[in-house]
Amino acid sequence: MQKIITEITPLTERDSFYMFDHLKEVYDYPLHKHVEMELTFMENCTGVRRVVGDSIEVCGQYDLALIGSNLEHAWEQMPGQPLVDVSAGHKAREYVVQFAPDLLGEQFLAKSQMASLQQLFENAKRGIAFGLPAIMRVYSKLNELSSEEPGFPRVLKLMEILYQLSVEEDFHLLSTPSFASVKTAPDSRRIRKVEDYINQHFKEEVRLHDVSDLAGMTPTAFSRFFKVRTGRTLSDYIIDIRLGYAARQLVDTTMSVVEICYQSGFNNVSNFNRIFKKRKGCSPSDFRNAYHRNRIVV
Repeated sequence: MQKIITEITPLTERDSFYMFDHLKEVYDYPLHKHVEMELTFMENCTGVRRVVGDSIEVCGQYDLALIGSNLEHAWEQMPGQPLVDVSAGHKAREYVVQFAPDLLGEQFLAKSQMASLQQLFENAKRGIAFGLPAIMRVYSKLNELSSEEPGFPRVLKLMEILYQLSVEEDFHLLSTPSFASVKTAPDSRRIRKVEDYINQHFKEEVRLHDVSDLAGMTPTAFSRFFKVRTGRTLSDYIIDIRLGYAARQLVDTTMSVVEICYQSGFNNVSNFNRIFKKRKGCSPSDFRNAYHRNRIVV
């Protein structure tokens, strides 16, 4: 079995963060992970796709993502597409800031004033991609971070950037929770009970009647309650869990697509392929090939 390359970053225990800002003509660094969290900004990256966990998305001219600890990620050139017009003297910009997950400390993040930052760090476990309006709001701050006086002023500038991102609404999460091994923490006791049940039984048939009984509600009332509390229908939630598990098996095992289909709780291969392509933008086989193309055996 192949393993994702684990990067040893230059960050030491005495450093608050490490950053590099450079121009490049090609994206060729393989799929990797590291303990440090990473804020990555790309400019002139049209023709690149971002891989984070089991999310594969095509970038525009700008891309900004916050990646949590030990979450696989890479930016790769799409086959047959040049990164930039090198002949015209253009290059892509790669700006990366890496810092320890405990940079701010649990006690500090637990303060009420830090609630948005705590949620930002929690969301980063799945990877966060920010939209263009959010990127433009921190663009100048990123440039200031590079030129800021080293030491405490630079740390403050990074905290300012992270805080700004923590209050942004223009973002979306990338990897599915089951692929990234992230457990959600809903505030509803009923939802927690149902999610625990689904996480244990998603490989089997999960009936609405059974989970509504767990919640002590009628099926109709529970369906409305679940949608309001989670923002998703029960069916969509179960599909996301199954797809995340399937994607992890595609990456980490040599099982066939058919085997993975049934082991993930789907009972029809054609339906599995259709749903996977609709949600992930590619077939299960193409997803596996795209992932393995960027892996390195260690």
